[in-house]
Amino acid sequence: MSSKDKHDETILTAGKPSTGVTRRSLVGAALATGAGLALSSISATAKTFESSTHTAKGASSSPIKTIGYAAMDAKTPLRQMNIERRAPGLKDIEAEILYCGVCHSDLHLVRNEWGWSTFPMVAGHEIIGRVVKVGAHVSKFKVGDYVGYGCIADSCGHCSSCQKGEEHHCEDGAGYTSQWQGNYRGTGEKIYGGFSKIIVLGEDYTLKIPDGMDLKSAAPILCAGITTYSPLRHWKIGIGHKVGVVGIGGLGHMGVKFAKALGAEVTAFTTTPWKLDDAKRLGATDAVLWSDKVALAKKANSLDFILDTIPEDHDINGLLATLRAYGTLCGPGNILNYSNVSNTQLVIKRRSLAGSQIGGIAEHQEVLDFCAKHKIGADVQVIAPNEIETAFDRMMKREIKYRSVVDMSLWKA
Repeated sequence: MSSKDKHDETILTAGKPSTGVTRRSLVGAALATGAGLALSSISATAKTFESSTHTAKGASSSPIKTIGYAAMDAKTPLRQMNIERRAPGLKDIEAEILYCGVCHSDLHLVRNEWGWSTFPMVAGHEIIGRVVKVGAHVSKFKVGDYVGYGCIADSCGHCSSCQKGEEHHCEDGAGYTSQWQGNYRGTGEKIYGGFSKIIVLGEDYTLKIPDGMDLKSAAPILCAGITTYSPLRHWKIGIGHKVGVVGIGGLGHMGVKFAKALGAEVTAFTTTPWKLDDAKRLGATDAVLWSDKVALAKKANSLDFILDTIPEDHDINGLLATLRAYGTLCGPGNILNYSNVSNTQLVIKRRSLAGSQIGGIAEHQEVLDFCAKHKIGADVQVIAPNEIETAFDRMMKREIKYRSVVDMSLWKA
């Protein structure tokens, strides 16, 4: 392999921020949308402007040069690339990335399996870092703090969902700005994810890692954790509930731990025999091979709620039959469609089929604090950055137990 293949010298530049904010555009917004909405919109735009165009006290105004593992297209392996992050603004935090989890979504994205990936892409959205610089107007963090970043890079800040702290349901345009691709609002700066060494992000999208948490085990909480915790909280799962968790992988193993910690009785459903005993170690009362129709039939009408974490199409009709009347099967994340769902299974017991994605920034902090209180962390296998492709392969073979986490200290030039 040539040195160019090892370390491509092309710089993927974010460019200089350009807010496009003028007095005329703000006045126009007020006239067009009404004073109340305009003021909130102006406030949100000003927040983006302050964060992205004014550099931190004592900081260079030049972009920060760093490196990341990038997908150049949907077919070739990831490779190391030079990238640029913006200079930290007044409300920005610059953090050294320590760990980043490898999510199944990362595989979907770099292979363009959802059909909307843009390249080059630096994926990774389960990010743990250490603060190395803060903007002059940052009040909640200081240099040396351990911080986290999940899927949300920014949001509009002024729609009804954002105002309620549900940034993941942002109603502006295509929704919240994801951590792995696209451009920041107001600046046009290209976004790169956590398979990198440095990140710069606004204080409002930065999470505090509670004292005493194992950092590498905390990383997957920022996607696998929040994705399973949020629906359990929304459906008010607790003592007296019987919950099924389908798929004991990166998401599912966290779902078992959370449901157990919330007081529910948990049944794990898996297609992998060796995971039957391991699911009980994680906190399940019972574990079933859901490919075994006899075993599945014994669970009929027994569950209040099912968390189905399998990230690809599969037959859920047998699972629906395990729900009691008024029970709900929720598919968190971005499952590649359910096909051939039996409406009869829904109608006869007024069962519901629902979806859920992540949670807002406040709920991200809530799940981190919940994990610290209950001593919950992900079961992880630490890898080097140049092993991400191998982790993708092992993920597809169901060999990961249960989340690969990239240790940036193992980066090889």
